[in-house]
Amino acid sequence: MLRLVLPKGSLERATMQLFEDADLAVIRASDVAYRASIDDPRIDEVRILRPQEIPVYVADGLFDLGITGRDCVEERGSEVVSLGKLAYSKATGNPARIVLAVGADSPANTLAELAKSVADRPGSLRVSTEYPGLTRRALEAHGIDAEIALSYGATEAKVPDIADAVVDMTETGSALRAAGLKVIETLLVSHTELIANPKAAHDPDKRHAMEQILTLLQGTLEARGKVLVKLNVSAENLDAVLKVLPSMRAPTVSELSGGGAFALEAVVAKSDINILIPALRDQGASDILEIPLSKIVH
Repeated sequence: MLRLVLPKGSLERATMQLFEDADLAVIRASDVAYRASIDDPRIDEVRILRPQEIPVYVADGLFDLGITGRDCVEERGSEVVSLGKLAYSKATGNPARIVLAVGADSPANTLAELAKSVADRPGSLRVSTEYPGLTRRALEAHGIDAEIALSYGATEAKVPDIADAVVDMTETGSALRAAGLKVIETLLVSHTELIANPKAAHDPDKRHAMEQILTLLQGTLEARGKVLVKLNVSAENLDAVLKVLPSMRAPTVSELSGGGAFALEAVVAKSDINILIPALRDQGASDILEIPLSKIVH
């Protein structure tokens, strides 16, 4: 039913892991194969291509569905339907940022200050970037006359000899700081997104299949970093245990057969579990189980 295109490159490994965790494992002949399949009746075809190209191909109808970054959609200006954000990136669960950076010794600390300094000097601002479209629109909005050069990598290394400023993607900013640069403006916060061809998104059957796939992917991401905790507690210790037991909404409390004790369960953050389990034990909980989760669907 659906023709799906997935990103190759920096997002590739994280995307393949997400689909596997969502029980939509991508099957291909080798790690460098561009054609693949998913054993699911909703997906007829899978291709793996550069994320920068995916918005164009989805907009043109070559694929019904694709995964790419908002930065790629905005840079290409493609007319696609965003079905939803997917909270993952190449290194973390945080969104990436497209930022404008200058040398750490530059007097400019904002884009407005940079615009003023450029206006007071001869010549154009030299900017190196992999996002010429985004960069041009942002600088023109501030009245900055810029000479924008397309970068093919190592963008942060081009200041000051080759460029006065760079526009680059970062998750943590560490590479920019290591290169002696400082960020003075965030031009775009870019999430990974599930995008669709507008015509396909308006087809009722295809849209239903798209929404089901999105549910699986988002449910898998929601479950990451969380576990299910189950425990037993006597009636006299119930209130004390409830005070230290967090949950997504409220813990499930069920009275045990025979009365006088209760079974509790709650979804909690995995990062808190090493503190939580001893605290529950201190308040009288027993038979504590920690159970990993695959999906959480609201």
